[in-house]
Amino acid sequence: MGAFILIVDDEPRYRSLYRQVLESAGFVAREAASAEEGLDLIRTDLPALVVADVRMPGASGLDLLRLTRARHPALPFLLVTAYADVRDAVSAMKLGAVDYLSKPIDLDEFVAAVQDALGIAGGPDINIPPEKLAGIIARSPAMHAVLRDAYRVAESRASVLITGESGVGKEIVARFIHDSGPRRDGPMVTVNCAAVPGTILASEMFGHERGAFTGAERSRRGRFREADGGTLFLDEIGDMPLDLQPAFLRAIETGRIMPVGGDREVETDFRLLVATNRDLAQDVNKGRFRLDLFYRLNVIALAIPPLRERQEDILPLARFFLGRGQTEAKRLSRAAARVLSAYPWPGNVRELGNAMEHARLLCQTDVIGPEHLPPSIRNMAPRVDAETGEEALREDGAVKTLEEGEIENIKRALERTGGNRTRAAALLGITRRGLIYKLKRLGMS
Repeated sequence: MGAFILIVDDEPRYRSLYRQVLESAGFVAREAASAEEGLDLIRTDLPALVVADVRMPGASGLDLLRLTRARHPALPFLLVTAYADVRDAVSAMKLGAVDYLSKPIDLDEFVAAVQDALGIAGGPDINIPPEKLAGIIARSPAMHAVLRDAYRVAESRASVLITGESGVGKEIVARFIHDSGPRRDGPMVTVNCAAVPGTILASEMFGHERGAFTGAERSRRGRFREADGGTLFLDEIGDMPLDLQPAFLRAIETGRIMPVGGDREVETDFRLLVATNRDLAQDVNKGRFRLDLFYRLNVIALAIPPLRERQEDILPLARFFLGRGQTEAKRLSRAAARVLSAYPWPGNVRELGNAMEHARLLCQTDVIGPEHLPPSIRNMAPRVDAETGEEALREDGAVKTLEEGEIENIKRALERTGGNRTRAAALLGITRRGLIYKLKRLGMS
């Protein structure tokens, strides 16, 4: 028997439609005609997911979400509305809704959204509890794959090497692993090896005894011992000085450290996660990183793709950054959204967050246009030919060529499968939901 899903909508036709679709997908569905009725059903028989309309007579879907959160903070909500109101969407996400869909709903997308919310979209072999994904914006198949692998390894004690360009979200994945594992109640201690001068990194990591060196007026535990019972996350591990690496290797192999100026080793129990934007294998070949340490760290490797390879994540992330900390979020114009989608984001998610802060501060209206974006980004906007009204290529031709190539590949896959989206998505190496997002983004019906 499939998961029990509660449908709350004041319109019988939508309740009936959702129920039929969900039951055909293997779920068990029950209906409620109002938020009040839905709340009574939640109290008597807790569902795995609630699908609720936002605008209903009396209490709204947002009210139902707010009231339910007090008693069941982890219960996932999928909100649906016929009125695409950005303020409602922002409020819903702040309250913890896992998704927000507008009517009329693409039924395939609806089922995929339900599966994603229940953590079963990636297949029956892995279920990520929705509460573990709180605060993580990941719509792309590539990031779903990373998170599934991260969840698989969370229960183990093995070291994890997280790689990716600067700004892709390596610390977010590390935090996800910590929060999903058995040490979640312990501390997560973070050290950026590139931000700490090499001369004091040993003291920072191993601690020191009072009087160990000039200025050491009192003893210090060090990050290894601070992480006892929890997780130690070392960012930019590739920047660790070569002369410190042997002591670090011994610490992670034995769980014992020698404080600077100390005369006996101290035991500590920690789970190690490390991250880098460098090619450590290349650094080993060049003598900048120890081979034995590389092998010890590279037990499990998670590679986070750059944002330019996660097209489905760009606009959800942009909207998240616009709404973060704001009572009323500004919204993106279609033109601004197209520019954001076309830009290659060399600074990845960090650059996107900075760009949205820039746009929010410059925009004096509710709608952000291309003119509010940083110059380096808005200069990527496709120009329009004055005579034909068609988009012209940039001088290097990159933006339009990439988009045309993507459209052509999708068309070819759909033609080969007779229009079957599931089989076309398999040919393209993406999920069905990923294909649906691409079709909408590219304006392909």
